[in-house]
Amino acid sequence: MNVSRPKADILIVDDTPQNLDVLSSLLQSHGYQARAAINGDIALMSLRSMLPDLILLDIRMPGLGGFDLCRLLKQDKRTREIPVIFVSALDEVTDKVEAFAAGGVDYVTKPFQAEEVIARVETHLHLRRLQRELEDKHQRLEDNYRRLVELESMRDNLTHMMAHDLRSPLMSILYRMSQIEQKLGPSLPAPERASLAAALVAARRMNEMISAMLDVSRMEAGRMPLNRERRDVAGLVDEAIEVLGGLSAGHRIQTERPAEGVCVECDGDIVRRVIINLLGNALKFTRPGTEVRIRIESREGGGARVSVQDNGPGIPAAYHEKIFEKFGQAEIFEAGQKYSTGLGLTFCKLAVESHGGRIGVNSRVGQGSTFWFDLP
Repeated sequence: MNVSRPKADILIVDDTPQNLDVLSSLLQSHGYQARAAINGDIALMSLRSMLPDLILLDIRMPGLGGFDLCRLLKQDKRTREIPVIFVSALDEVTDKVEAFAAGGVDYVTKPFQAEEVIARVETHLHLRRLQRELEDKHQRLEDNYRRLVELESMRDNLTHMMAHDLRSPLMSILYRMSQIEQKLGPSLPAPERASLAAALVAARRMNEMISAMLDVSRMEAGRMPLNRERRDVAGLVDEAIEVLGGLSAGHRIQTERPAEGVCVECDGDIVRRVIINLLGNALKFTRPGTEVRIRIESREGGGARVSVQDNGPGIPAAYHEKIFEKFGQAEIFEAGQKYSTGLGLTFCKLAVESHGGRIGVNSRVGQGSTFWFDLP
């Protein structure tokens, strides 16, 4: 014989046996398991052995009354989430207010109607089920987020280790290629000389990427102090253009600067690298033979703004924030593919914000991009 499983377990606490019998019969007839306790102390003993899904609770009982019992339940982490419905002959507003203040979720006045009791029981059991589902989903989200943080930390550590290990052999390659360029470069045929120059540019770019990788890791960990000094922003821009060297071949770089100069307190090496990153990206997406514009402006309060403008394919508005995230991607429509900004723009964002500044981009598809940053 199949015995159907009770829909829920309900504890009834009432000092009147007749009320216990009526409520028990009513609940059982609707598929619930009903347990009875004649007073608050017996109810506590019953709760120690098994927790119910819901409690129907009288107020006036000898010994531990309904209000006090409900307060005790709400103070105990094992029982605080169990819905408590007060069932009482007291019908004053003050009694109902105290019932809710003690932690009750509902109030039924005696003499009660069977349909009302069942309706309220089912409502609060349903709400409790929804609450549990929400808590379970929240816990799963927390677990997934914790795991994601752990995996991201593992990825960052691996990236940091790889970058650190790659730097030494790359520096050796750069040194030897530079030596070859100095000793043999003038005597090489033009095509080989151009190939060597291009290889050196690529190797230096790789070195910049590795440096950005390591510096992003240090900045995120707060282990990269700033060496602040008074620097002329125009001088840092000129140094950045000189460092890029061969990468600017085939492009015109136009600079606009105030005649009186703009100086800020900053770490010159880091700000110069920010300019190199932004200018390098602009040169990459600007059509050969066209112009990249760098503008230096003094800001109100003594700060500076540096803008780098290109005439490339532009970046959709949806990606304006995303491209500053780690390994962020922007869909470049002219090329018909997604372009990863790697860690260059992430480094720029962290570097500028570590100075108390801001960074952003103004761009529209087909109309180029202007990357800018403010330093206080």
